[in-house]
Amino acid sequence: MPDRLDEEQEYRFPPAESATPNGVVCYGGNLSPGALISAYRQGIFPWPSNPAFIQWCSPDPRFIILRGFLHVTESAQKALKKALKPNSGYALTLDNNFQEVIKNCAAMPRAGQPGTWIFPNIVDAYTRLHEIGYAHSVEVWKNGNLVGGLYGVSIGMAFFGESMFSLESNASKIGFLSLAKTLFNQGFEFIDCQVYTPYLELMGGIDVPRLIYLSILDAALKKPTMKGSWSKMFPGFPERELIMSADNNHEVMVDRQ
Repeated sequence: MPDRLDEEQEYRFPPAESATPNGVVCYGGNLSPGALISAYRQGIFPWPSNPAFIQWCSPDPRFIILRGFLHVTESAQKALKKALKPNSGYALTLDNNFQEVIKNCAAMPRAGQPGTWIFPNIVDAYTRLHEIGYAHSVEVWKNGNLVGGLYGVSIGMAFFGESMFSLESNASKIGFLSLAKTLFNQGFEFIDCQVYTPYLELMGGIDVPRLIYLSILDAALKKPTMKGSWSKMFPGFPERELIMSADNNHEVMVDRQ
């Protein structure tokens, strides 16, 4: 019950525009559901450097994928086709095992990073957010084993991607593209990828100035949040016809990269 009450509490952060050149808005505070939801609504997210030191960030520019600009490369299309074939051994689920997904994300080695920012307190905080219907996961299974996935936060018609992992080639790509097509088909305005990565650039990610990002975010937040279990809201996930379409009315483009 305290979490549900806190979820309604609004926490005022310093303006995102006041961030330092490296995107830091402020330090400290807590990771309660209300604090996290308030931060995302204000264009801010936690990016701690150690478990005891919460750093709240709003990078400029912000890296996002807009509805209508999702790219599916030829190799990704082949991977999707293979995974979604009957008897392929693959299965995709939503909100089936959030804790295992976030723990695998925390354990995944990252190029150029000495360790993880997904500390136990982050795992606990986002698990609470999942339990009250704001944080969601995608699981990619192969022959019954969890081989990839991602998690993030949904508020309004915005999805804030947090992290993904892959224990098998293309597993996280399959999960991400299946989720992205599903969300854009539902009217989501954008997926927030936070900071630039070449991997997500291939899928349509672009840098936008912070002020433009905040304007896009404001529009997305005016729409209702799909709060609750996404496994119940999307019982047919992944819909093969939707996922495999080259243009499900959202200008999805297939490159040859």
